[in-house]
Amino acid sequence: MKTVLFFLFTSLTLISCTQKTKIDIVDVTGGKISGLHSGDLHIYKGIPFAAPPIGALRWKEPQELKSWEGIKECIDFSASPIQRQPEPFACWSEEFISPPDPLSEDCLYLNVWTEAKSSEEKRPVFVWIYGGGFNSGSAACAIYDGESYAKKGVVFVSINYRVGPFGFMAHPELSKEQNGASGNYGLLDQVAALKWVKENIGKFGGDPGNVTIGGQSAGSMSVHALMASPLAKGLFHKAVAMSGGFGPSRIPGSLKDAENLGMELQKLLGANNLADLRTLKAEDIQKMSGGIKGGRMGVITDGYLLPENAFENRINQVPVLTGWTKDDGGFLSDGALTLNQYITETKEQLGNKAEEFLSVFTAKNDEEAMLMRTKAKTLSFAGIPAHLLGSNNSKSVYVYEVNHVPTDKPDFPHYGAFHTSDVPFALANLETWDRPWADHDRKVEAILSSYYLNFIKSGNPNGENLPQWYPYSSDTQSIQVINEETSNTTNRYKAEFSVLN
Repeated sequence: MKTVLFFLFTSLTLISCTQKTKIDIVDVTGGKISGLHSGDLHIYKGIPFAAPPIGALRWKEPQELKSWEGIKECIDFSASPIQRQPEPFACWSEEFISPPDPLSEDCLYLNVWTEAKSSEEKRPVFVWIYGGGFNSGSAACAIYDGESYAKKGVVFVSINYRVGPFGFMAHPELSKEQNGASGNYGLLDQVAALKWVKENIGKFGGDPGNVTIGGQSAGSMSVHALMASPLAKGLFHKAVAMSGGFGPSRIPGSLKDAENLGMELQKLLGANNLADLRTLKAEDIQKMSGGIKGGRMGVITDGYLLPENAFENRINQVPVLTGWTKDDGGFLSDGALTLNQYITETKEQLGNKAEEFLSVFTAKNDEEAMLMRTKAKTLSFAGIPAHLLGSNNSKSVYVYEVNHVPTDKPDFPHYGAFHTSDVPFALANLETWDRPWADHDRKVEAILSSYYLNFIKSGNPNGENLPQWYPYSSDTQSIQVINEETSNTTNRYKAEFSVLN
């Protein structure tokens, strides 16, 4: 009998040691979770990666999760972060907007899509960071769905982070409480999510040694900040930055100025101190933050997440894929503009440098004046950060410009290749965007998403049946122009970058 039991025990032990771990139920930081699956696709939504930042944890660095009993069902997106009530506007239809409900401070959750059959596959990982001006956004936006990438061999992760006053308020009392630094809580949320990925993504079949971070607009600025932050060292290995970053025309604010904004908000709310602020309703804080006159809360040089000269010293040198859309700057332009207004405003803003600017961004009539304004704002907002990365990064940088204009939606205004329009193409998610897509749209989707997937997997966007894409350098300024007929160009904006930089 003892012999039989010994044999049975030994057999079970050998089976348990050689059998690959299934990922239907996953044991992650905090406890076990379950998700949804369809065929080979497994989806886990609303996985907590930090303690809810509520009550005494409001305006604090993300804290460790408390463990839970049993199996947590992760089948629905969590609440989006507190923000102004989301609704479509301008070029951004509902597919680009956070779900209107629920909104909550309890928002630190992430989502995983994977087709890995075991925890041993080590698939490349892509972590998506949404945009929204650091005042809005959600991982639950339709165009950020991860199914398509998962079906192409990538473990796709999307994360939430705090925005607005909850994500970026600094305050003298907070700085005193937190060793001399405050603000940037939304970026600290991103760091916490990346730590979770490093510790847990292997259980979903992902490779913690092959993680690419990516984001658009404020998400792209977040990518730039993470590349510059010592707190993110070793948490990612490649980066995708779409339409936005930091450069001469957009630099992080100072801690002192940010603290002044925090004091202004405190006064607007009629609070006496930080303790009072932490007892107020989140909705009241969000509403009153819109009345701040001294500026906008956002990324700052806090001395902790972002030390002085962090962007110049960029501690996390990794391969980068970065670029913009042709009409990216349209959302930064205010209304109609005449040629005379364009010339007058340029001279007022640039003084003795106006003549050189106008010789490069030349306009001869009102229509050209508006086009030049959009071009200048596009290249200043998104082109210069990409140019600086490509000229100074020790690893390869691949720069693109999306010239493709999405097929218009009936009875919807024409916005050209607008800010964010490239995201559904890059993420292979045209199916999530309600437009009457044509073959040329599908072709661009296939080209752009293939470049992205190749880069995420290997650090190089090139692949079979794709036009060759060369790395950027200060000498060649190589830019891949993405359209139905994609091509590589050199020194496309050499004069423009010289003036803007």
